Amino acid sequence: MAVTGDETESAATGDLPAYQLRSPNSSLAQSIVMAASPGAMQSPSSQHAEEITRKREVRLMKNREAARECRRKKKEYVKCLENRVAVLENQNKTLIEELKALKDIYCHKAE
Repeated sequence: MAVTGDETESAATGDLPAYQLRSPNSSLAQSIVMAASPGAMQSPSSQHAEEITRKREVRLMKNREAARECRRKKKEYVKCLENRVAVLENQNKTLIEELKALKDIYCHKAE
């Protein structure tokens, strides 16, 4: 690559020297272009392998999200069950107390 400077212009304007970059007409520029597009150089089998890898990653990502959602739903379900147990325990306690009270009333009437 050749570099040339035009310092007369910079001296007149007070700016830093300006440089022009020239790219040679060689195969180096072509190889850079080819290296920049790796998809064009890959064989069909490597493209197939990349497609399989991409599909696997997508599947794993979806599976992680589904597992996360499943755990969230399970937590919610367990929480609802725990609340239901608490309500039923209170109801059972109330019914037991009511039963005792009714037994006491019945026993006192029988005497």
